Amino acid sequence: MVNVNETHSILTKLKQLGVFVSVDDFGTGYSSLSYLKKYPIDIIKIDQSFIRDINKDDRNEAIIKAIITLSHNLGMEVVAEGVEDKFQEQFLKDHQCRKGQGYLYNKPLPVAQIVQEYSSIKLKVQLTIQSLHLSL
Repeated sequence: MVNVNETHSILTKLKQLGVFVSVDDFGTGYSSLSYLKKYPIDIIKIDQSFIRDINKDDRNEAIIKAIITLSHNLGMEVVAEGVEDKFQEQFLKDHQCRKGQGYLYNKPLPVAQIVQEYSSIKLKVQLTIQSLHLSL
């Protein structure tokens, strides 16, 4: 992000449209702590490389806990990427990370399949609500 002012302006306009801004792969590459101060960030996504090694390294666990605490202290949501087993999920829950994504929940799906499944669920909910109204 070369021009801080321009980037801040663009992100602010996107937020005004209802877009949530997240920092992906936090803790690796170009995800600087200064971004959290400079930009209107809503969500920090912990990189899967940290999640994958949760039970292999105490320092790794300390980093995950620090990212979760930092996120909460800054009023941001935190999402764990690459959650693949129940141990990882429980560790994250125990440390107040309430959102995760990964193979434990589902494999990546094509957009058309997501839309189809969402539509099916939405229809079932509507039918259930209608049947409740009829029985009242």
